[in-house]
Amino acid sequence: MKKLLYISAILVLAACNKPKDKAAELADLKKQSADINIKITKLEAEIGTKDSVKSTDVTVFDVKAQKFTNYVALQGHIDALDNVMAYSQSPGVITALNVKAGDHVDKGQVLVQLDNSVFNQQIAQAQTQVSLNKTLYDRQKNLWDQKIGTEVQYLQAQTALQNSEKQVAILRQQSAMYRITSPIMGTIDQMDLKLGQVIQPGANGIRIVNADNLKIKADVPESYAANIKQGDNVQVVVPDANDSLMAKVTFAAKVIDPASRSFGVEIKLPSSKSLRPNMTAVIKIANYSKPNALIVPINAIQHSEAGDYLFVNKNGTAKRVNVKVGSTYGGESEILSGITAGDEVVIRGASDIEDGDKIKVSQSGN
Repeated sequence: MKKLLYISAILVLAACNKPKDKAAELADLKKQSADINIKITKLEAEIGTKDSVKSTDVTVFDVKAQKFTNYVALQGHIDALDNVMAYSQSPGVITALNVKAGDHVDKGQVLVQLDNSVFNQQIAQAQTQVSLNKTLYDRQKNLWDQKIGTEVQYLQAQTALQNSEKQVAILRQQSAMYRITSPIMGTIDQMDLKLGQVIQPGANGIRIVNADNLKIKADVPESYAANIKQGDNVQVVVPDANDSLMAKVTFAAKVIDPASRSFGVEIKLPSSKSLRPNMTAVIKIANYSKPNALIVPINAIQHSEAGDYLFVNKNGTAKRVNVKVGSTYGGESEILSGITAGDEVVIRGASDIEDGDKIKVSQSGN
């Protein structure tokens, strides 16, 4: 009996160690996989985490053809076209002050008189001599007309009269040097003179300004020499006067300053009570303009070693487009090639996406 039980145990162990059928094993695994997939799907439906392609929120800019103008921004100062200092031409003592600061004066008006009493006496004497020589000349001419006397006597009388008249003219010119006259029409802007004060030529002058005739002077780097010319439009901003206006370049120098490597420009200004000489002015000269340019915000442009590029929205997919960038001004750049009007260019979120990524437009701008 014991021997029979021993043989049965051996047969059972042999049956357990027999290899399992592979086809049956594969069928079993597939069944397990199907059951697992069913459970996964059920769980995803319950917790809302179905696998989907992730999209990035972006803001796009609608490209359209519009006018683009590039400006060169510079700083200059306001000057008067007529801003001069009037000085005495001779030393002397001030005997009369005919104007004061703030007075309006005409061209040629006498502003200050210096002591010229010596010349006045000499002029009076010379005029007496002129009167005498005139009388002698008239008498000699009358005799000459009657064929009385010689021609030499007539010519001597004529010459004496002419010389005495010239002497008076010279004395009057010298006397005129003892006064200060206004060379222009304008307003007395600076004057610090007193009666009895002794002044010298070229010192203690009077400033006369015509504030109705102003201009802006500025220096432009030589790199813009080919782009800026007379007649260009200019935006003028005067911060201290809280004023702005449009003007034109009235003068552009042809010579480059060798020290500063710049050339001067001038812009004539219309009359304005708020503008004064020596005020600082910011000028923006239009050096390039295109009526139908394609422009994008500068932050939309991405950079790489291969060049500049943009991302364009193509039915919810980001497409990388290589572009050629032109002028940039005011936070906008002109795109010369690579895009067309109607394209939606990604401007916000561009740094977070790659070519082919799914995108979601959260906001559109113009």
